[in-house]
Amino acid sequence: MLYGWGAVGVVYHLSARLQGPGTLLPDGWIDRLIPFSPTGIWLYLSFFLIVPLAYLSCPPARLNWLRRSMQLTALAAGGVYLLWPTTLHYPPVNGDSLSARLLLRLTAIDSPQNCLPSLHMALTTLAVWALFERRRPLRSGVYLCWAIAIAFSILQLRRHLFIDLLTGGILAAIIGLFCLRLTERSPRRSPGVER
Repeated sequence: MLYGWGAVGVVYHLSARLQGPGTLLPDGWIDRLIPFSPTGIWLYLSFFLIVPLAYLSCPPARLNWLRRSMQLTALAAGGVYLLWPTTLHYPPVNGDSLSARLLLRLTAIDSPQNCLPSLHMALTTLAVWALFERRRPLRSGVYLCWAIAIAFSILQLRRHLFIDLLTGGILAAIIGLFCLRLTERSPRRSPGVER
């Protein structure tokens, strides 16, 4: 978990320090449909549960795939962040609720850039991919619903726009499939998905 998820943190924070000013991304129609609300912070932060859960609960044969996929996804996203940094209009956080205070703390430590592609969405996608098992449809469905709820909360908090989530999901799919091919070709076959 340290090598996989830890690499993500290093790349994310280094790219935030080394990049120039970001291009402002415009809101899309899907973004405008979802009203901003600090209450989404709880689902948003559940990302920090689903990723470790993937490392601790996925079939052992998928661990190398998950680690490699997260590392390469972070490197690819970091490259985009450096070459084309993006930002968005962040609404002001008002109120004194616990959710609002927690969101203010998050915004104080999170990069206002590193928007496209969304690593939050990419890593959630990879985590659910690693946890997915056809022979356990109910559990797999719960993980999928959890990922959708995280995606909704990202938009609700305006931490990313829909285009960021879409590109994050696409990046995860491309890197995940690439790493799956690598694992299938290795002598010790360890599939990233069930057949």
